[in-house]
Amino acid sequence: MRRRLQTAAAATAAALALVPASAAQAAPNDTYFDLQWGQQQLHTEPAWATSTGAGQTIAIVDSGVELSNPDLAGKITGGATFTGCAAQAAGCGNGDWQSAPSAGPPSPHGTHVAGIAAATTNNGTGVAGTAPDARLLAVKVLTEDGGSFEEIAAGIRWSADHGADVINMSLGALPGVQALEITGAIADAKEAIDYARSKGVVVVAAAGNDFASICGSPSFSDGALCVTSTDRNEQRSSFSNFGIKPRMDAVAAPGGAGLVSCQDDIISTVPLSAEQGPCEENEGYDFYAGTSMATPHVAGVAALLTAQGRTADQTIDVLERTARTPGTGTRGTYTPTWGYGIVDAQAAVAAP
Repeated sequence: MRRRLQTAAAATAAALALVPASAAQAAPNDTYFDLQWGQQQLHTEPAWATSTGAGQTIAIVDSGVELSNPDLAGKITGGATFTGCAAQAAGCGNGDWQSAPSAGPPSPHGTHVAGIAAATTNNGTGVAGTAPDARLLAVKVLTEDGGSFEEIAAGIRWSADHGADVINMSLGALPGVQALEITGAIADAKEAIDYARSKGVVVVAAAGNDFASICGSPSFSDGALCVTSTDRNEQRSSFSNFGIKPRMDAVAAPGGAGLVSCQDDIISTVPLSAEQGPCEENEGYDFYAGTSMATPHVAGVAALLTAQGRTADQTIDVLERTARTPGTGTRGTYTPTWGYGIVDAQAAVAAP
């Protein structure tokens, strides 16, 4: 939910039939996989021996995606732009990060999010996606200046109507907007999330980077799984909101620290022509931090589960009951800090 902080549920381990590490595939040969500590924290590599997300589509409802990015282009199956044109059913662009330029300056944020979820994997370059064989929809609803609930809702509905199995929303409103959703004063995004869920789509949304006690909107909505952020030590990222919402559907995932060391944050794809940041590893790859980065990790694991034929409700249930609480040895135990715990891909794909 930020670029270096910008833009923007019980089972025990013994009860889980975990996939042995020896059954895992060989580590992917992507250049920066060794820097992807988030994938180790989620135990995704051993999970890929069971599911890679093949046949599933993750919609990145965000600031658009660089459609020609070498680590993403082969994964993108469609897209739409709704910045400045929420009332147009088909949008006013193809979801590229630079589409609809009159609506506001472009943001590299969505490209970074897309890479975490499903970058091309084992191609000898760049990063590995959490769901290596999932496909992507690029849905632009934000610019560098943000976006409206109407634009976000349009992107959600378009995604649900165009084959999304999982919708990722690494975005959120300022604290206090939850009250407007509860009272119905602002209902666009909530109603769109309900629509997506009615079509069997898993909706995953960022908790927010406001140092706040509850999930921000739209992750506060009942139909969305709220994602809080952890650092590489599995502690709550200092900026992350807590996983508190009416039905307590919340989990945690790696989002970085956002402090001093770049490698404590999350490396992923950025547009080749984007302005270089202080942590850019090489052209087209940079380290960002935020609940925005945590969310596509969860969306990717959700795609591993839907690829197994699980429904949206089953997917959320599995994500929550197999998630682990650091330092306790428990799974599926709710706490405000981690929600039901840090998502565990290996445990999730092995769960009954």
